[in-house]
Amino acid sequence: MKILLVEPDYYTKYPPLGLMKLVSYHRSKGDQVKLVRGLKTDLNFNPDKIKITSLFTYAWLPVHNTIEFYHGLFPDAKIEVGGIYASIMPDRIKDSYPFVNVHVGLYEEAELYSPAYDILLDVEKWKDWDSSIIFTSRGCIRNCPFCIVPKIEGKIRSVASDVQNYIYSDHKRVILWDNNFLASPDWKITIENLLETGLKIDFNQGLDARLMDEEKAGFLASLRMPMLRMAYDWIGEKKTIVNAVDLLEEAGVKRRNILFYTLYNFYDPIQSHGDSAEMFLEKLKDIQKLGCVSYPMRFEPLNSLKKNQYISPMWTTEQLEAVSKARRVIGYGGAFPPYEGLIKKFEAAKDFNEAFRLRLCNN
Repeated sequence: MKILLVEPDYYTKYPPLGLMKLVSYHRSKGDQVKLVRGLKTDLNFNPDKIKITSLFTYAWLPVHNTIEFYHGLFPDAKIEVGGIYASIMPDRIKDSYPFVNVHVGLYEEAELYSPAYDILLDVEKWKDWDSSIIFTSRGCIRNCPFCIVPKIEGKIRSVASDVQNYIYSDHKRVILWDNNFLASPDWKITIENLLETGLKIDFNQGLDARLMDEEKAGFLASLRMPMLRMAYDWIGEKKTIVNAVDLLEEAGVKRRNILFYTLYNFYDPIQSHGDSAEMFLEKLKDIQKLGCVSYPMRFEPLNSLKKNQYISPMWTTEQLEAVSKARRVIGYGGAFPPYEGLIKKFEAAKDFNEAFRLRLCNN
């Protein structure tokens, strides 16, 4: 059978891990497989089945364009769409394209296959990719109202502590996409295996500061990590955040090498609960006082069809624009490092509006 795997031409910094696993899976079945990105006519390949991935819901249009394009090009081929958008809004795809099979959740049959990194050489955007992406666990012990992980991945479970088997031979870095690595029952074994690789490690999705203890901090400090990422979502987590940073510093991690994803613009209408601009400023000041880096993460509803259109009832358009502008003008790479000038700037401000107006009014 001939299988065409398609990554729509939306913005992303990472290659399609799910499709790469499907390449290995279908090869093991004796299928012929081709991977493309975007809309391609010069394929020299007549597929029996087309599998299209998807990313966030606000990137839906490239997915729909891809369905229409390849259905027109290969009308007899069966089309299946999976990924995040497909898992969150399957009916939206099915209503628009009744002939499409929508796959919700993970492809369990391909989950334990190593990604076929060699096939990235066929895709211009990814031909120089040099990092191995791994899920050593799936799921999460939390049920945060702003997160889709429990719906797609379910409860926490270890899936691949033997990381060496999932690292491509020429790669220089390992990127872990675990959504709550420290909650995995095999976190210690996994770190020991990561240490044996000698490679740079990036826990890209962030680590759960609430689970940090002396033992975990010591193991993490032994890894080659240019940046250790965690999250600061709620003001009430301050003591936990301070404790995690102190433990990591005692273990040997420099504070400036700790980054906190900092949630803002979130509101839960069911619980009438969310964050405000003043709460965001307090979290930002807490992080900077700790000597760490803040990376603001603007909340988008899980079913949002337009990026950066949602405005929480606890925020204003002007406040959201101020954060966005500050990240560009006085931030670094979209983050707020613990620079002395920034610390003084935010600390001296009487409120959010003053803090984000001080150096922006003349730009």
